[in-house]
Amino acid sequence: MIKAEIAITIPFHDVDALEIVWHGHYVRYLEVARCEALKKINYGYQEMRDTGFIWPVIEIKVRYPRPARFEQTILVRAELVEWENRMRFQYEVVDSVTGERITTAETTQVAVNEATQEMCFESPPILFEKLGLPPPPPL
Repeated sequence: MIKAEIAITIPFHDVDALEIVWHGHYVRYLEVARCEALKKINYGYQEMRDTGFIWPVIEIKVRYPRPARFEQTILVRAELVEWENRMRFQYEVVDSVTGERITTAETTQVAVNEATQEMCFESPPILFEKLGLPPPPPL
């Protein structure tokens, strides 16, 4: 559906005393890749709000098979894999030189009507429009 890949060279402020990336920074890397993917369909966070919806992250799953290290360049890949009732992205973080897998992850976001603050039980038609898909039939 939509995919993006970004390169990040690990800065000093993201690592601990062993020069290994602190686990919480990966969430930021995922966010940057997800935003890049959403730009491809012109549905970044400001465009979401302009259409009356916000999309909070409600779940994050991350696995860390290998550490990323100071000054290592990583590739963060994001792919939208579900959109009918929520947006679910899958991620892969790899070393840019060797291709060795460092991290895998998944995030889930749901649409919330900004005016009413109510969660939508299906994705709003604007997401389907941005994806170039017909909206689902009414229930």
